[in-house]
Amino acid sequence: MKTPPSHNDVIQSIRTWLSDIIIGHNFCPFAKREFERDSIAYRICESITLDEATNQFLIELQNLEQNNQIETSLLIFSLGFSDFDEYLDLVAMAQALIDRGGYGGKFQLASLHPDYCFEGESNDDLSNYTNRSPLPILHILRESSLDRVLRTYPDPENIPQRNIAKAQQLGQAYWLRTMRKLSAQKTDI
Repeated sequence: MKTPPSHNDVIQSIRTWLSDIIIGHNFCPFAKREFERDSIAYRICESITLDEATNQFLIELQNLEQNNQIETSLLIFSLGFSDFDEYLDLVAMAQALIDRGGYGGKFQLASLHPDYCFEGESNDDLSNYTNRSPLPILHILRESSLDRVLRTYPDPENIPQRNIAKAQQLGQAYWLRTMRKLSAQKTDI
């Protein structure tokens, strides 16, 4: 069994990725405000089974429901779900918990993974890098906050296309170098 990395090291790695990639390339135009306000919860989950992970996800939904100071939460899997197909099973279960657990309309799920691959795309398609992260992450967003910012953001429906264009503009060499750097940081944690 793998030795868990320290929580501080995992969080620092994710914060660097958020700052350099997600905010730095404006993949999420709403992330910078919450990053600077320190209203993002970084929760480390060392679970390696689907049952343990979904239980932790449910606890995080409850935490968000009870704490309005937290705008969004990143449930970071430091040991498990490195296999993308297993991770997709986790995403499906987490979405089912939202839908059937009374959280629909309150929270929305976004998925991020080191090997993220959009359905129908090849693994090396540059569009995948818009959702690649150093570790598997379930990102929980408040729907009310998302609705509010989307009403004031110009042309929000084109965010995914803009992100893909940016990922393509940066090119394969950039992404290979960047992901290698993130992987090196991950092995250091």
